[in-house]
Amino acid sequence: QVQLVESGGGLVQAGGSLRLSCAASGRTFGNYAMGWFRQAPGKERDFESGITWSGANTFYADSVKGRFTISRDNAKNTVYLQMNSLKPEDTAVYYCAARRSGMNWYSGVYDYWGQGTQVTVSS
Repeated sequence: QVQLVESGGGLVQAGGSLRLSCAASGRTFGNYAMGWFRQAPGKERDFESGITWSGANTFYADSVKGRFTISRDNAKNTVYLQMNSLKPEDTAVYYCAARRSGMNWYSGVYDYWGQGTQVTVSS
């Protein structure tokens, strides 16, 4: 069992930055690929970024490529999402998710989810 807790969301002006953290319980965090997803009101939960269990490979949706950076610290059981040059369209609830079988773009195959953290970008 893995429990995930996101933090770091908030209100920021367009062009600003935030860093989200996702802290995981359990000693097997290093066995899981991790993903960051976001869901805006009335929209589906979309993949934004992912990282393999070792951190060697990272993946980004086109909408955030070049602005967001995912990283992980397996010693701290934490995955991060550094978000720069934020835009109003980045406003959403951000979720981290863990998958034992490797990184995937599809939200339906992830094993564990956090409760989400709200990010609001004002224009």
